[in-house]
Amino acid sequence: MALEIVTFGCRLNAYESEVIRREAGAAGLDGLEGGAVIVNTCAVTAEAVRQARQAIRKARRENPEARIIVTGCAAQTEPESFGEMEEVDLVLGNEEKLKAHSYRALPDFGVNRFEKVRVNDIMEVRETASHMVDAIEGRARAFVQVQNGCDHRCTFCIIPYGRGPSRSLPLGQVVEQARRLADRGYREFVLTGVDITSYGHDLPGRPSLGQAARRLLALVPQIERLRFSSLDPAEIDEDLFRLYGDEPRVMPHAHLSLQSGDDLILKRMKRRHSRDQALTAAQRLHRLRPGIALGADIIAGFPTESMAAFKNSVALIDDAGLAFLHVFPYSPRPGTPAARMPQLPVETCRQRAAILRDQAAQALNRFLAGRIGAEARILVEQDGVGRDETYAPVVLPPTHPKGAIITARIMAARDGKLWLEAA
Repeated sequence: MALEIVTFGCRLNAYESEVIRREAGAAGLDGLEGGAVIVNTCAVTAEAVRQARQAIRKARRENPEARIIVTGCAAQTEPESFGEMEEVDLVLGNEEKLKAHSYRALPDFGVNRFEKVRVNDIMEVRETASHMVDAIEGRARAFVQVQNGCDHRCTFCIIPYGRGPSRSLPLGQVVEQARRLADRGYREFVLTGVDITSYGHDLPGRPSLGQAARRLLALVPQIERLRFSSLDPAEIDEDLFRLYGDEPRVMPHAHLSLQSGDDLILKRMKRRHSRDQALTAAQRLHRLRPGIALGADIIAGFPTESMAAFKNSVALIDDAGLAFLHVFPYSPRPGTPAARMPQLPVETCRQRAAILRDQAAQALNRFLAGRIGAEARILVEQDGVGRDETYAPVVLPPTHPKGAIITARIMAARDGKLWLEAA
């Protein structure tokens, strides 16, 4: 059995899994007798942690002789609970997982012969090392890390304790990453991190994300399409707004970290934006880039959320002109302030999430209908599937190679996708 990596969570985790693949391979896991499985976990919700545990048990059933290593944010925030799982041989923190020497005790490690849990205090980390990768396995677009960690303390979020303080990569390292991936044939790039709009506050001269992105596009002209992972509406800088307005290589798509459409709930979440500020950011992006697709994260059933507050979140979909929604029913994360607040019934959270998802589906269908007749430039993700400039999924003839960018006219919208052939 070859080295297998199971990845949960964000694009940054996907990027880091490639670093893990290289470092673990350099440590000899590729040729390990019995094989090895590394589970790179996510801690953003209780469901994400549950799925990671389920994947670990499945990995052990299917690979009884393999060494199973657990890492990622959930391993960082609750290492002992993973260490107590009999299926697990080693638990590594988010800093340790990116270093070959963390894996070099293999194949001799074990609970009785080696310290099973190797997780340092992530809050002491002050730098983000530049880890170069040549490819992102299974991906048609390249992820480029620009930042890690978060200095904010949203009351529902455990991630700062999994990722540590916010820290930025110098632009030179970002450019080197991008050039390396461009040389491998990637044409679309996504700048990733935990809180990328905080980029630059810890660097000399305090460059903003927008300034860094403009310099990156100038220094790496091979980049044909550029996207950003989740943007905090309270931190979108003027240069980034201008970039959406005047740089055609920046795709007409932005994902906003909104979480709620109600001011009182936003305060109890300890978010830094108000409803009006979120709407102002969304409306400005619509003005700067007509036809832009906006996505957002929304939490349903946050503690103390009244029906009126919930309706404000529902109304935000239309008021902000959102097209793509990630809806999460609230689930308490131990160790966060929100977990100690008065909780709504689980069924109420689920019902409200279902309502939001229904409204989101209607908004998406309206947006996709507006794309009919447009000439689109589509990145082929895999056989028969691609995404256009707005990140809308497109059904394609299974004849185009992954990573190609094709031009075609959109003829229909159905089943949450765009089609090149009329119904």
